[in-house]
Amino acid sequence: MRSAVLTCASALALTIAAPALAQESAEQTGLTLDMLAPPAPDPAEVADAALEAAPVWDGHNDVPWQLRGRYNNVLLNFDFGNTRAQGTGPLETAMHTDLPRLAAGKVGAQFWSVYVSAAMPEPEAVVATIEQIDVTKRLIARYPDELALALTSDDVQRAMQQGKIASLLGMEGGHSIGSSLAVLRQMYTLGARYLTLTHSTNTPWADSATADPEHDGLTGFGETVVREMQRMGMLVDLSHVSEATMQDALDVIATERGAPVIFSHSGARAVADHPRNVPDSVLQRMPANGGIVMVVALPGYLSNNVRDWNSRQTAEIERLEALYPGAADQVDADLAEWLRINPPAQATIADMADHIDHIRDVAGIDHIGIGGDYDGMATGPVGMEDVAGYPALFTELARRGYSQEDLEKISSRNMMRVLRAAEAYAADHAGDLPLETPVEKEA
Repeated sequence: MRSAVLTCASALALTIAAPALAQESAEQTGLTLDMLAPPAPDPAEVADAALEAAPVWDGHNDVPWQLRGRYNNVLLNFDFGNTRAQGTGPLETAMHTDLPRLAAGKVGAQFWSVYVSAAMPEPEAVVATIEQIDVTKRLIARYPDELALALTSDDVQRAMQQGKIASLLGMEGGHSIGSSLAVLRQMYTLGARYLTLTHSTNTPWADSATADPEHDGLTGFGETVVREMQRMGMLVDLSHVSEATMQDALDVIATERGAPVIFSHSGARAVADHPRNVPDSVLQRMPANGGIVMVVALPGYLSNNVRDWNSRQTAEIERLEALYPGAADQVDADLAEWLRINPPAQATIADMADHIDHIRDVAGIDHIGIGGDYDGMATGPVGMEDVAGYPALFTELARRGYSQEDLEKISSRNMMRVLRAAEAYAADHAGDLPLETPVEKEA
């Protein structure tokens, strides 16, 4: 027994002495304990492993809007294999997105925005939205080896496993439903899986972040829209909406114990003070709701310096146009000189990572996604000018200490959880009758 006690005591003594012995040995050989420790994982390797396991699920891309503007929705001469600038025709300026760059960016799922101008009268917007759904479906069908239409979370998982880009449809702006629950339901039937409640202007039932408030958030009909979306399993997207609209939508959903929301392409307002970004008062509600903020890459939403520069440029243009009415050449010449003296401010990958850091700190790692807004802006941040740049962002996050598990959540696992939750809520309410509102009688 005494021998056993001595053996245990000796082992304990060796354990306690081990660090000191290692230090003494290291000093004798000129090494330090840091030098003897295993090397830290390479951030690029951590990012690569994460994106291999969980490719990027991007919340917002405006290729369909580019097809409308550049090609009038005729795909005959459109080559999704190369949309870089070619000097003539629709590709006189480069797009941000094509199939090779999506592959380089490790994109495995994409919400394609079927946006139409919020300046359109609502009946015209409904027709145009259907046209955008149609051209997007035709684009997906044209590239069956690379793209796959996805209507469910299982569709997304299947496409990713096949090495294809799961392609989902998102409506950007409540004007696309023409203030009609019937249109909302039919858009879902056509494949739309989220609706951004507003775009840059108010709808008759919801306030936008970038317009003077009319409703103090959602009207009664706006609340009904949110309930009907949840019943169907359509994601409620709160990008673009006012803070009051965000809060009202979350209140409605909390009352119904509903599904998570998304912000398909937004940043953190505490980092860049743009009204399009999400305030901390809303970020703090994400854990209870389960929703995610898919961080945008648009420089004016990422950087206060860029936003300030944009404001100064706008003011200078207005000053020159007032100073030289009808003299466009003089305005252009003076503006060129102003730009020479005041080069554009730029956002960086670090700026985008700062937004992710802040959302993690306030809401948690489970409430972050990615929503680039490519082909809906002039350029992305330096180093992420197009969709090929996502690995650089994830490498920066790994450099900041995000684990592979963290990165996988940000890239797509959080978004998968949200869509599955929306589908589960809809399945639980499959027996609920559609919400009804009376249509106006014809005169």
